[in-house]
Amino acid sequence: MVPVSSTLEVRETTEWGPHLADFAAHLDAQRGLAAHTVRAYRSDLEQLAVYAAEQGVTSVADIDLTVLRGWLGSMTERNLSRATIARRGASARTFFEWAARTGRVANDPASRLASPRADRSLPTVLGVDSAARLMEAARERAASDNPAHLRDWAAVELLYATGIRVGELVGVDVHDVDLDQRMVRVLGKGAKERVVPFGQPAGRALDAWLTRGRHVLTSRLTDDALLLGSRGQRWGQRQVREVVHDLARLADVEDIAPHGLRHSAATHLLAGGSDLRGVQEVLGHATLATTQKYTHVSAERLRSSYELAHPRA
Repeated sequence: MVPVSSTLEVRETTEWGPHLADFAAHLDAQRGLAAHTVRAYRSDLEQLAVYAAEQGVTSVADIDLTVLRGWLGSMTERNLSRATIARRGASARTFFEWAARTGRVANDPASRLASPRADRSLPTVLGVDSAARLMEAARERAASDNPAHLRDWAAVELLYATGIRVGELVGVDVHDVDLDQRMVRVLGKGAKERVVPFGQPAGRALDAWLTRGRHVLTSRLTDDALLLGSRGQRWGQRQVREVVHDLARLADVEDIAPHGLRHSAATHLLAGGSDLRGVQEVLGHATLATTQKYTHVSAERLRSSYELAHPRA
């Protein structure tokens, strides 16, 4: 048994380190994954290396299906969530497929590795009326022309109007917004660019922020970011989440995160008659299967309404 006490030792003192560094570079350069996604892959594999070393296996080439199954089994014993186990299994399969293809291992030991499916819970969404109350609360708070509140109003309107991810939102630059055509260009997962339309309410909020708020927060540190923090720096995802939670409390609606506004936008588009392909393009989903989960949300709401309203439900 060769104990490995930390992921730091995995990086610095074991054979895994160079492989993980090369794999991370591959994910970044060849697949264009976001930095936090690459970190998640690497962290999962460092956990695998720690487990394998505790079983006396320190070489990547010596990992076999038994070790991989034992690793996933140890997570079940520790009561880790199905989503976590599923993600780590996917990390192992991706890594060893790459390792086999690049000649780092003779055979792919993860090709027959099965992991539990993540629980398919319905996304949290706001009803149309609740979403309207949230937007109205943001608009009313911005009426004083406080630049931070103007920014907050623009942010929530754009999140709900477009269904973009919070990471995409904070990456938007001023020149990515076309107020005349009411379109915004965003850089999504896999470094894929798309252009998304937004409506008049979001257009009004963005115009107010750009004409009456943004210049107040600019500084010598300011770049081309659309949304700025109090010191003139590009706004961060954590700050966006805090604002959305605060506005939900102010509007007295269900607590929701920025990603919940994305879910809400998709659900309301489908409920309003948009087809799946169109919603897929708006959300930037790679496959239609990912978009289809929103039909389940709409169906669930339809069933609830039916059971409440129909005399023979």
